[in-house]
Amino acid sequence: MTQVVVPVRYPLSEHSRRTLETAIAVADERDAALSVLHVDLYQSNQRVTQADLKHAVEEQFGPLDRTRYAVRTGFLVEETILDEVATEDADVVVIGRKQAGRWRRMVRRITDEPDVAQYLSDQLDCHVVAAPRSG
Repeated sequence: MTQVVVPVRYPLSEHSRRTLETAIAVADERDAALSVLHVDLYQSNQRVTQADLKHAVEEQFGPLDRTRYAVRTGFLVEETILDEVATEDADVVVIGRKQAGRWRRMVRRITDEPDVAQYLSDQLDCHVVAAPRSG
């Protein structure tokens, strides 16, 4: 089954809601399973649970079929997302436009490749979708 991973902030920001909306549409159109991921940074000491994340998402979008919720702890958001995407063997990653800028800066530190979607596609062998800006 096709797997879509979408990293989000908790509590859900407006950017995260738009990114989730895009990910839900992508999962529906591809008849895919959806993994909603939040990275709880060690240094923030936030302690978000899967139940917290699920409740927040379902409060905004209602119950979602074929959806799992994951909270991972790490020092770097991008690295933790890469690990989760690889572990899930994701076919599609949906990132927000705001998140794409952070990825772009990280990618530039690692390589000369300025295209984050291309870099992630090359590194993870998956399709990267950037959620559109609100209009």
